[in-house]
Amino acid sequence: MSMDFDKLYNTYFMEVYSFVMTIMKNRQMAEEITQEVFYKAIKSEKGFQGASGEFTWLCAIAKNTCMDELRKKSGWEALTEELPVHADLEQKMEDEETTLKIHQILHNMEEPYKEVFQLRIFGELSFLKIGKIFGKTENWARVTYHRARLKIQERMDEDNG
Repeated sequence: MSMDFDKLYNTYFMEVYSFVMTIMKNRQMAEEITQEVFYKAIKSEKGFQGASGEFTWLCAIAKNTCMDELRKKSGWEALTEELPVHADLEQKMEDEETTLKIHQILHNMEEPYKEVFQLRIFGELSFLKIGKIFGKTENWARVTYHRARLKIQERMDEDNG
């Protein structure tokens, strides 16, 4: 499977950078890690089997790269204590078709639902941290996330119905 890496880079750079930024919370590190993600993607093109979407594949590389960096900086223990578990949604996200539909719905979703959902699922941030990013409360983040999930589920049901 051959890839156009310029197109891949131009299409996903900002999304991958945003994802990395939600984890690292440091602009310079996020820029360096994002560059490293695309470098690793180029080097491991054969690692992309097409079983997941390109963005999902890049986020997996990004997450692993961030975790490696955090382990180096001893921040690993602090981060893992707050990693949320989303078993039901993660199970759905593993199905490529469902993942594509969710990304399409997210692409068109209004703010702040879109960003809150992405920070929670892709950035794996706690509701407390999401609230702080928006200058709101933990409860606001929790309610907004659950409303976003309901909107996604409703749109998924509409597409299937």
